Amino acid sequence: MTPQRMAIMDYLDGNTQHPSAAEVYEAVLRKFPTMSFATVYNTLRILKERGLLAELSLDPAKKRFDANPAPHHHLICVNCRKILDVMRPFDLSLPQDDRHRFRILGNHVDFYGICPRCASPEPAAKPGKGR
Repeated sequence: MTPQRMAIMDYLDGNTQHPSAAEVYEAVLRKFPTMSFATVYNTLRILKERGLLAELSLDPAKKRFDANPAPHHHLICVNCRKILDVMRPFDLSLPQDDRHRFRILGNHVDFYGICPRCASPEPAAKPGKGR
């Protein structure tokens, strides 16, 4: 375990912001200015393979990473792309006819909306001085 990988894991520990690989890189780069993006990407891949991190494809512009591997759902702002965790379980049964003989292991629900920050009107422009 390298110090760089430890720094990546420390950054992700308890992080609820669902950062992209670039955001993780930028945050850890402050402490390790010579670290490569490949180190971040490879560490994220390893954590994902070990089930310690989930890769989210909720944002078409970039993949995000969820440091909470427990089953949960997401609430996504369609304007600013902010992602919040929804820890409440939902009983969603798939009718037998729609299962195509699959053994269902779980589900994931994404809720889309507009966050309070994006929904609030812009502050009014201040009038110019001396007019």
